Amino acid sequence: MNRAGRYFAFVGALLGGLCAMVFTMLEQVLPTTVAVVCTMVFSLLLTGAFHEDGLADMADGIGGGMSAERRLAIMKDSRLGTYGVATLVMALLLKFTVLVELADVSYLPWVLVLSYVYSRAVAASLISSMPYVSDPEGSKSKPLANKQTRAELVFLFLCGLAPVLFFGFQVTISLVGLALLFRILFSRWLMARLGGFTGDCLGAAQQIVELLVYLVLLIHLTP
Repeated sequence: MNRAGRYFAFVGALLGGLCAMVFTMLEQVLPTTVAVVCTMVFSLLLTGAFHEDGLADMADGIGGGMSAERRLAIMKDSRLGTYGVATLVMALLLKFTVLVELADVSYLPWVLVLSYVYSRAVAASLISSMPYVSDPEGSKSKPLANKQTRAELVFLFLCGLAPVLFFGFQVTISLVGLALLFRILFSRWLMARLGGFTGDCLGAAQQIVELLVYLVLLIHLTP
């Protein structure tokens, strides 16, 4: 299971491909906005809202706790607070809005594949740069969060980079720069507030990077 992290980008390719297929079929019979919402619902059902749950839990913990110990305790609480609800609602709203805009200026199915692959590659790469700080007995990510070799990190980035090349040199440079900047800033932010990462933080990273990919594409593709 420790070696499974290298395949997160491949998992993203499968999920993105299925969502792209659903959107392509729905767009033939439904307005674009409705097709986007239905595709988002399909994605949530497909993953069990696993990463969205991580984003909400991280927002609750870091927003509501005054110490690293308290933040970790809040993140393990199954109840959802104001910070988590607000973050989740705004993230889903932004995702819907940007996807509708991208559907007008680009081939959205390929955008979905790219964002699902790239965001999971970047999120999984955080395992290599920070210590794991959650309770190992009650953690969902413990088997995946112990260690990551340099070879696995390179493999992960190569898999994540492959679909980016479809969008050309400028987009590729922008997304690579985005990934490097995000890893530096997000890692420092987590180290300052938690002393490391948890499974929720990896899920949150995936969601944040996915949204950032959409925004970068929108900037480059909008006339």
